[in-house]
Amino acid sequence: MMEQTAEQSMVLYSNAYLKLYNRRPKDLRALDNGWVIVNGARMQVSELDYLTTQLMREYSQGVEQKRSIVNRLLKWFKQN
Repeated sequence: MMEQTAEQSMVLYSNAYLKLYNRRPKDLRALDNGWVIVNGARMQVSELDYLTTQLMREYSQGVEQKRSIVNRLLKWFKQN
């Protein structure tokens, strides 16, 4: 598997952040040697990739919860 560049990782993080919070991250920029700044914190690109995975997991859980609620409501309406 090829390693992502800092720019690619920042785009993926920014998209995941936008999906979850409906806004772009305020402070996201690349430094040198595989480091980035995210909301004032300095981290390595691999940490940003992990953070992106966590954001996507949280987003997916939220979507699944909403889907579950809608399905329960539909079931309830069908019974009544």
